[in-house]
Amino acid sequence: MTDLIALLILVLILGLAVAYIVKAKRRGVKCIGCPAGGSCPSAKKMKRKKLDGPVIGKKILKISGMHCDHCVMNVTMMLNRIDGVSADVNLSAARAVVSYDRDISDEVLKDAVEKIGYQVISIT
Repeated sequence: MTDLIALLILVLILGLAVAYIVKAKRRGVKCIGCPAGGSCPSAKKMKRKKLDGPVIGKKILKISGMHCDHCVMNVTMMLNRIDGVSADVNLSAARAVVSYDRDISDEVLKDAVEKIGYQVISIT
């Protein structure tokens, strides 16, 4: 009997989840898990941060966990907070190209991205 109740609860939860997804897709939401509700109001192309000095190098961060333009904006803003760093984040490539005008350790870049809930797969 308890197995039947547990099964009914799971079916109910699954049914509600499917109904939520269908309703969201009918409204035109692109990214269902987006914290902005899928509309990503600030998803416009962000201005590239200007560095104080000449670019001395670039690093490419492979990032997982980005699902929408809102995620891109969050990662870009977090990386651009680091002094001497200018980031260009690409959702479809799941990567960030980071230009820098001073030595920046990989650990600083990785910590900034992972602090906001995304995972850095590699840095090259």
